[in-house]
Amino acid sequence: MRAADVGDVTMGSLVAQYGAPQAVEAIRTRTLPPGFIAQQAQQERPPNLTSCLNAWYTRLAAANPAADLEAGQRAGARLIIPGSTEWPTQLDDLRRSRPLGLWVHGNADLRFSCLKSVAVVGARAATSYGCHIAAEFGVGLSESGWTVVSGGAFGVDGAAHKGALAAEAPTVVVLACGVDVSYPSAHESLFAKVREKGVLVSECPPGVHPTRARFLIRNRLIAALSRGTVVVEAAIRSGALNTATHALSLNRHLGAIPGPITSAMSAGCHRLLRERKAVCITSPEDMIDLVGALGDDLAPQVRGPAVPRDRLNEPTKRVLDAVPTRGGAGPASIAVAAGMSLDTTLSALGGLAAAGYIERTPSGWRLRKQPAAYRKAPDSTALAPPPIPEPDPTEIPPPPDDFRASEVGP
Repeated sequence: MRAADVGDVTMGSLVAQYGAPQAVEAIRTRTLPPGFIAQQAQQERPPNLTSCLNAWYTRLAAANPAADLEAGQRAGARLIIPGSTEWPTQLDDLRRSRPLGLWVHGNADLRFSCLKSVAVVGARAATSYGCHIAAEFGVGLSESGWTVVSGGAFGVDGAAHKGALAAEAPTVVVLACGVDVSYPSAHESLFAKVREKGVLVSECPPGVHPTRARFLIRNRLIAALSRGTVVVEAAIRSGALNTATHALSLNRHLGAIPGPITSAMSAGCHRLLRERKAVCITSPEDMIDLVGALGDDLAPQVRGPAVPRDRLNEPTKRVLDAVPTRGGAGPASIAVAAGMSLDTTLSALGGLAAAGYIERTPSGWRLRKQPAAYRKAPDSTALAPPPIPEPDPTEIPPPPDDFRASEVGP
């Protein structure tokens, strides 16, 4: 891990093919296996193995693995490698760019926390809208039993972590520096809370400070650790879009949250949606529906507000639609307009009148005028007796036995 920088695919291939001990021995002797050299020569863009070997040798000579382990132990961190009980097996999807090991600092178990996890990423210079949405997703996902994974940066990342912590749930912060380095420094208190309930993760040894390249390289871990990624806000040139690209290359689910079309911070999300690379996400339930188990994590279907008219049966609805708003009409005219028999129309008219939908006038039946929704109450309302409740429109009473057409209308 000291010999090669994070994300070195050539070192990853060497370790994957020959194992870590033999790879270290090859670097010390400056002699790469012939089979490895032949394999790398067949790559579409073969690496300069001489340059790689010289860089590895120089860095390995300056490394002090025992000091790294001691520094990690002193900080309270632990080192896990492929095969460890805490190692998330989904990282194997990274293949040649799989990390050689991970430094973990926190009370949560990394592998268990990432079994059901969602990456929430977005712009550092997020708007108030983006931070609000990220915090809501942090709370909503956590309350539903899903772990929030993000990068611990300003803006969307920090808001998502804070939302998860507010829900008393673990959260995973993937750093581009050592787990003993607080970057950004303003998030030192946030990282302290994450250590209590969640976990800090980094493939950089203790004491290593972040660089621009390491931020982009660590994004592949955010995408690989989670079942899916949701982009809250992202400009056209944004590190969040880099995470989205990694998610797509790993065949992970990708969602994007729409924002105002006038906001530059949502332009990246809109491009993902326009190019149909991402699914439109508007709530934590939508994201769980996207990444969850089939049939177990379905989002509830959003319906419009129910009105009493919805509970009427179909014949009654047709009769009600045929009743005029002004003037009036007799039962025979209403029956013709509704396409119903006269007996059915008479029965429906009686029930609609009892329920308060229609009223009888000298010229026939018409719709009853509804009072204003926000009519100001008189001053004596508090002293007035309680109003008599209107009959339930679903319980339409049958017409009386002596109910005849001659009594219904002209």
